[in-house]
Amino acid sequence: MRTLKLSLLVLAVAAMAACTKQQPAKVATDYPMFWTWMDLRPGANFDSLCNVMAQSGIDGVMLNAPTPDDYRAAIPTAHKYGIEVYAWLWTMNLEHDRAQVQAEHPDWLDVNRLGESLLDKPAYVGYYKFLTPALRDARDHILAKVKAYCEVEGLNGIAIDYHRMVDVILPTTLWPRYGIVQDKEYPQWDYGYHPAMIEQFKAQYGYDPRDQEDPSTDEKWLQFRCDQITEVANEIADMVHSHGKVMGASPFPTPSMSRQMVRQDWGKWNLDIVFPMVYHNFYTRDVSFITDCTIDNVAQKNPNTILYCGMTGTNGPEMFAQMDAALENGAQGIAIFTVGSLRDAAVREQFKAYADAKRAERLAGKYDGTADPSKLERDPFKKPTIMAKVDAAIAEHTGGEIALGEYELVESYGATRHYRVTDENSKKAFDVTFYLYGNVLMGWSVFPYEPEA
Repeated sequence: MRTLKLSLLVLAVAAMAACTKQQPAKVATDYPMFWTWMDLRPGANFDSLCNVMAQSGIDGVMLNAPTPDDYRAAIPTAHKYGIEVYAWLWTMNLEHDRAQVQAEHPDWLDVNRLGESLLDKPAYVGYYKFLTPALRDARDHILAKVKAYCEVEGLNGIAIDYHRMVDVILPTTLWPRYGIVQDKEYPQWDYGYHPAMIEQFKAQYGYDPRDQEDPSTDEKWLQFRCDQITEVANEIADMVHSHGKVMGASPFPTPSMSRQMVRQDWGKWNLDIVFPMVYHNFYTRDVSFITDCTIDNVAQKNPNTILYCGMTGTNGPEMFAQMDAALENGAQGIAIFTVGSLRDAAVREQFKAYADAKRAERLAGKYDGTADPSKLERDPFKKPTIMAKVDAAIAEHTGGEIALGEYELVESYGATRHYRVTDENSKKAFDVTFYLYGNVLMGWSVFPYEPEA
């Protein structure tokens, strides 16, 4: 009898395994190809918004709304237009529950290298209220919120955002806004120093990272913080998958860039789909940034994750050059921030024609998620469009034609490469600096050289 029961158990396990094998992993064509992020404002005419999305060829929306009930009201309308709905949720950075959590759990907020808490010392903007991932209670709060959205019937998936730490390095085009230059990591912007995080690191490695002359050079300390963020991401993924939903995320441009800039090692996250925010206008302002990041992402992402490319929407032809750069280099779909950027009816009509054509091509086997690594150019001097922009910036200072001499490498540290070059016509020298976070050119600057007094 025992032998019979054992035989039946073995057969049952084998049958379950066979059933599992018969369920192939989802492929790109199982998901919408063209997406937008959207805030659902109180009183908004969501039917009208869905109509605009449909007219533009958008078949997926990452929707941000204050409560699960807002999704329950919105989903039938979106599905009427053939649009899938994902809950666009902020996780590590508080949003709709910001005031309540700050009041009830002020100790959950993260701390920088100077020992300053986000509770009373803002970083860049007032709404940056990031939680520490080192506290179990803070993690459980996030998971409870995600669970509430997962229980919404008809919701297709969850797309997490702000799942990271405060930017130790902002995109270069934002530096002037805050009157800063972040050529390296500075303590006031370097977060993850919550007492609970420090204690856990000390327990594992036996020393306090703050005791070092420059903690930013400690690879163990960097990876430890990245891993804490990854742990929470994968706890969320387990929650989402247990409810039969799709797990997505909107991280920084590449895993290697975001690891350095915001402690976000998203190539290790258990994502079904990913929408990296490759906003080229925040970085080099050159479409080649999209090409470089997308090729890098094909190599660095979780192999089980389908790659999209998130980009800023523009009301003109550059939008289509941006999308071509992504789709021709490994992305299998596009997300734009936002569909509202397509203001003209003619542009929306062109976008829909483009989207319909690309969807048909994807169904036919094009855009298979592969990329040619040889097309990724990491050397700024071999990027004609970038160097043309540098030349134009120098010419603005000289007021005439320029004849540049040889570039001299003056200093190199971290991600920063600092050069000096002289214009032979005006005899003026210029400091030209390139920033290569994650070994991708993410920004550059030009300033007249001013010798020290």
